[in-house]
Amino acid sequence: MAAFDDDLRLAHVLADAADDISLKHFRSLDLKVDTKPDLTPVTEADRSVEEALRGVLSRARPRDAVVGEEYGRTGSASRCWVIDPIDGTKNYVRGVPVWATLIALLEGDRPVVGLVSAPALNRRWWAARDGGAWSGRSLAKATRCRVSQVARIEDASLSYSSLTGWEEQQRLESFLGLTRSVWRTRAYGDFWSHVMVAEGVVDISAEPELSLWDAAPLPVILEEAGGRATDLRGRDFTDGGALVCSNGALHDAALTHLNGGPTPVRLL
Repeated sequence: MAAFDDDLRLAHVLADAADDISLKHFRSLDLKVDTKPDLTPVTEADRSVEEALRGVLSRARPRDAVVGEEYGRTGSASRCWVIDPIDGTKNYVRGVPVWATLIALLEGDRPVVGLVSAPALNRRWWAARDGGAWSGRSLAKATRCRVSQVARIEDASLSYSSLTGWEEQQRLESFLGLTRSVWRTRAYGDFWSHVMVAEGVVDISAEPELSLWDAAPLPVILEEAGGRATDLRGRDFTDGGALVCSNGALHDAALTHLNGGPTPVRLL
């Protein structure tokens, strides 16, 4: 048995509970939406999902700490569950089906279990350290995730969320340099950009600034799929920093562009 099998099974239990709540509220006519101090939306579904998952964890892992987007951190243990009850809340409130619950287990700063559940897409992605990355609807019905074999930046497909964040960090020209160098760009956005890199259908994804709960499951999923997930310097992701995911072969080239490196001249 892999070291984190029990934790991975618990992550699926948590995701099942989250899916039940979030789907019940999705596209409901009476969904309550508030605005947080940072002017981002939060719904009753966000709060209900996080409350429910914290309740499960308090019973199943009472010694572990928990960090969630809506209610902060409880506990001080080195083992810490990280929850984003609904990643893609703006999609959720508009009825767009691209949103997910993100669940991760960290040991210290190292993610060892990660799960992304997108019930409106009928998809789920997960990984445990040294156990591979998988996609499906359950542990029993899963397909192995592997990154692409694309080796040239000019053949790569790039996905991102928006241009605004890159502009705010004065990195817009560097990001646009990357978009001009690749074969194809699409703004699939949020979690979806990154898990599609793990699946091998997108080759690079990048976001300029993410909170811990926005990114916590992604490094272990990408790495177990054979890829990389780092900050702009090629180091481990840290709360509030950038996240760049790739198939590995393209990672250094992507980082060079995002850090303002030269754009190679294409030969006709």
